[in-house]
Amino acid sequence: MSTNDFDFSKAAQDFMASMKFDTSAFDGTMKNAADFNAKLTKIALDAAKQNAELTSTWTQETLKKVESQAASDPADLANVAAAFSAEQSQAMQDKFAAFAEVAKTAQEKTVELFAAAGKEMQSEVAKKTK
Repeated sequence: MSTNDFDFSKAAQDFMASMKFDTSAFDGTMKNAADFNAKLTKIALDAAKQNAELTSTWTQETLKKVESQAASDPADLANVAAAFSAEQSQAMQDKFAAFAEVAKTAQEKTVELFAAAGKEMQSEVAKKTK
């Protein structure tokens, strides 16, 4: 082990401090990118939470129906299973419509976010070119 340890972080900081250029544009770009990514992440997380809630609700409803039908007379189990399957098939359309609505909302918010970012970028370019 060397007694003369080189501090790379300190050397990099000294090097960057000795450079004579404006980093504000880079800093602004990084901040804008971080803000954009935070908004995009929020959209994705909100959609995931809504999907999880829908899935949980659907599972709870299904389990309650199965539980209530499990107490039926064993001779009627075939009829109970057929009725349950038919009911679930009809419910599935509504459930998938709810999932599609979550996806649609997330897509709309994402498009709005990209459009707003594009407008902001366009105005920044216009300011810089004047």
